[in-house]
Amino acid sequence: MPARRVLATVLATLAIGSAPAWALFDDDVARQRIEQLKTETTGRLGKLETQLEQSQRVQLDLSNQIEALRSEIAKLRGQNEVLTYELEAVTKRQKDFYLDLDNRLRAIETAAETAKQPATPAVDPAAEARDYDAALNLLKGGKFADAQIAFETFIAVWPQSSFLPAAHYWAASAGFQAKNYVRAAELFQTVHKQWPADVRAPEALIGLANTQQVQGDAKGAKKSLETVMAEYPGTPSADVARQRLKQQQPPPKKK
Repeated sequence: MPARRVLATVLATLAIGSAPAWALFDDDVARQRIEQLKTETTGRLGKLETQLEQSQRVQLDLSNQIEALRSEIAKLRGQNEVLTYELEAVTKRQKDFYLDLDNRLRAIETAAETAKQPATPAVDPAAEARDYDAALNLLKGGKFADAQIAFETFIAVWPQSSFLPAAHYWAASAGFQAKNYVRAAELFQTVHKQWPADVRAPEALIGLANTQQVQGDAKGAKKSLETVMAEYPGTPSADVARQRLKQQQPPPKKK
């Protein structure tokens, strides 16, 4: 019996002593798992923080780009307003130029017609003047294609009019502005050939040179400008032709 008691005591002691070992083993596993989860969580948190920073940078860049675009739009609007104002000013100056030039030329024509006293008066001077003024107003209003048609209609309806040189010249000018260069060149040539002594003849040659230049006929444009200088020396048109020819000359070669 004593032996059994000793054995029972030993077994009880072993059982009591082994319990903490299993408990410690379970704690190590739990600790390792916690450390692993902590590491994973820290890594994911770092990635999220990086993504957040990148997103914030992108938003900041977009915000800066939007502000830059707004600034550029405001700048372009300002430039557009300035260009609109300048265009309106140029258009007004152009209208004033046409009106002043026509008034001066008409005064010259009236004086010349009075001195000549033509034998065949116009059938209806009022209607003739009305048709001419209507075409001229289209030109002053910038309706160039309509003005060209109106002047050419005037030429056909009033073939004996004293306004024929002016009508041909303005029809050519309107055609040039409407980019009808071939017809404009024909009309400018008509002014020079049929009325070489008219005050518009040298300007018609300048206009002819312009039409030739835009069509790529540099040689023809040069010839027209030279004709202005040869046939109308001392005129403002000759000065313009001289300057144009000077600009067309190639620069001297460097030695």
